[in-house]
Amino acid sequence: MRKLIYVLVAIVALGTASCSKSMSQYDKEIDQAEKMMLSNPDSALSMLDAIDASELKIDSLRAKYHFIKGYGHLKRNRSMIGDSLIVYAHDYYRGKDLVRDIRSGIVLAWYKFWVGDTPGAMTMLDSLAGLPDVPDSLMTQTLRIRVMLGASEYQGQQLIPYAKKLHELETDSLRKIEANYMLLTAYEYAGETDSALYLLDQLVDYARNHNWGDKHFMFELERAQLLTEKSRSAESDALIEEIFRKAGPDNGAADYLHFQYAINALNSGDITRASRHLALADSLAIKLRGDDDTYFRSYSNLLHAIIDFTQTGRIKLMHINGLNNRQGERYNRMKASQWESERGALHQQNWALALKAESEHKTVIILIISLVTLLVLAGALWIIIIHRQRERENEERIEALQKMVDEYRSAPATRESEIADSSVLRSAMLKQLGIIKMVAETPTEQNREMLRKISSIDGKIDGELVDWGNVFGMIDNLYSGFYGKLHGKYGDILSPKEEQIIVLMVAGFSTKEISVITGQTTSTVYVRKSSIRKKLGVPEKEDIVRFLQS
Repeated sequence: MRKLIYVLVAIVALGTASCSKSMSQYDKEIDQAEKMMLSNPDSALSMLDAIDASELKIDSLRAKYHFIKGYGHLKRNRSMIGDSLIVYAHDYYRGKDLVRDIRSGIVLAWYKFWVGDTPGAMTMLDSLAGLPDVPDSLMTQTLRIRVMLGASEYQGQQLIPYAKKLHELETDSLRKIEANYMLLTAYEYAGETDSALYLLDQLVDYARNHNWGDKHFMFELERAQLLTEKSRSAESDALIEEIFRKAGPDNGAADYLHFQYAINALNSGDITRASRHLALADSLAIKLRGDDDTYFRSYSNLLHAIIDFTQTGRIKLMHINGLNNRQGERYNRMKASQWESERGALHQQNWALALKAESEHKTVIILIISLVTLLVLAGALWIIIIHRQRERENEERIEALQKMVDEYRSAPATRESEIADSSVLRSAMLKQLGIIKMVAETPTEQNREMLRKISSIDGKIDGELVDWGNVFGMIDNLYSGFYGKLHGKYGDILSPKEEQIIVLMVAGFSTKEISVITGQTTSTVYVRKSSIRKKLGVPEKEDIVRFLQS
């Protein structure tokens, strides 16, 4: 039987070692993917795809795996539809690891954006931006995405403080320009056109001084639009003429420039001029953009409807339908792109699972089942052995106690001459103490009742398990008058319960046994022992009994 147990224990140990080794290998692979993520995200994601997430049995590994995988998808701007477990990773790192807490929160926000919950994504980023003692590098990452999402939702006043803080934290000059442009956009959406123009003038000057042709062109076009917003149509027209003079009549934004001309003319009440420039804008849009003119047409149709209403006093349904169709086309293209990304992500997951299934062998499953069966059998066998052993010990104690009780009851009355014999008296007292200790070791209700009956033969027990007067007498006789000396010296400061605890300690009773005999909980016994130390001045590291005996 013992050999079988040793074999089973060895198998369990081997299985545990194998499992821990496997988890350790996963840990190394995930760490390697994390290091590779900075330089080669695609290779890092391929490494993670080769890992079956269902085999990661440790919380820390699961959290790290889903965090790094989601982070890689964010860096590569891939679909995050399949990254729902980033929620689990963020919950795991919250309050434990500040860096991963922030980064996993950013990934979670981006996941929310992917599934269409842009307000939830911004709320998530707001909570991260409000955390104290966040390093600037992490706060910058958070604010970049927060400002970008806020601009996509046309936020104005709410976005301004985030854009300002981002501009303060950015250290790279190009990043600062981007942050300034996002702040400009926030001012536009908030209706603070003067602040937007002030920032735009700075951007125009910076682009001119650094010879940024395309950026300079874009900022000048934006300035023309802002001047229109401020009802400064003449200045806007002059700026557009300057742009045409520098960039030529066939520049890449000629359709938008003529469209801006049309708006300025419409604001000035010159409908004829507005119609002419809008017609030029439409023809240039077809020439420059071909079929990919949905964005422009969505504005052009609206302006056509306004001009027609101004000229005829009627709204043509054709223009309204055109506006609605353009918006519908744009939405459908966006959804089609999202569906395609989702399908690609699912295809990649299925491919990884198929490779995983091909690499596995049936013998591995059989081995695992066999190991689990052996572990279950070993556990059941061990429980049975321990249970039987305890039953035998209890039975032996009960038999010994019953034998001692029977001997005690059947013993003839002790004569005076025998009482005078100290060895006989000592033997009787030791036997009686042995009975008390046996009950303390096996405190069943049957044993307790038996002890009460024995103790009540020679005296009154008053609901106690033993006759304490008799016990104190036995301690005095067996341990050189210990109780008498104790009571004489400390009787005024010790309570009866504390005296009972001390004499039982002298007789070799454990704390648990003392709690049974005195009818107290073990925690109460410990508290009373501490009280005894304080009252008698026993040092903390010294034994109470040894101190009193010395």
